[in-house]
Amino acid sequence: MQTARFAVSGRVQGVGYRWFAARTARELGLRGWVRNAPDGSVEAVGAGSDDALEAFGAALRRGPVGSRVDAVSRGSAHDEATLPDPFSIVR
Repeated sequence: MQTARFAVSGRVQGVGYRWFAARTARELGLRGWVRNAPDGSVEAVGAGSDDALEAFGAALRRGPVGSRVDAVSRGSAHDEATLPDPFSIVR
């Protein structure tokens, strides 16, 4: 199992982006969380297979209708043991 942290910038708050990300992650069998960041971006941490994380990153780059994704960065994360299951929206 791999764990990754994603940061998404653009018009991603107030457009259902967190709901989209959580639904997509659950469909891919990931555990973890997504939240709005104070700077207007969205952060997500997910754990699962590398293929599922790649598919999640691709979905984050597309985003839901009404969003505008300018950039998605992927980094490592190490808090796998504390990640919620099922994937959750946190505030």
